[in-house]
Amino acid sequence: MLHFEIIKLDIFQSYFFGSTKFRGDPYKVNIQAERRGKVLRLPFDIVPKKKNVIVRLSGPDDVFVEDYLPYKGESEWLEIDSTVITYFVADHQDRFDSIEIVD
Repeated sequence: MLHFEIIKLDIFQSYFFGSTKFRGDPYKVNIQAERRGKVLRLPFDIVPKKKNVIVRLSGPDDVFVEDYLPYKGESEWLEIDSTVITYFVADHQDRFDSIEIVD
């Protein structure tokens, strides 16, 4: 399991943009609705490559949302394209403190 700590997550017109930390290193994060389908991209490659993984955002008071996303490779940022996650985060903004990638 990969665990990213959410530092900041701001809402823009139809997406969220912010910063996270993974093992002390800072990374940008972008969460948006599905335009080209569900997508997960990470700022580093994962080994072994899994075709689909669970992406879960969680926070205090047992709030969480998760979706099953296909891993599409490496990117400069942590990119999550999921309508389910985007809409839930919009309804529960500022209540999340972590992003987990579960294989």
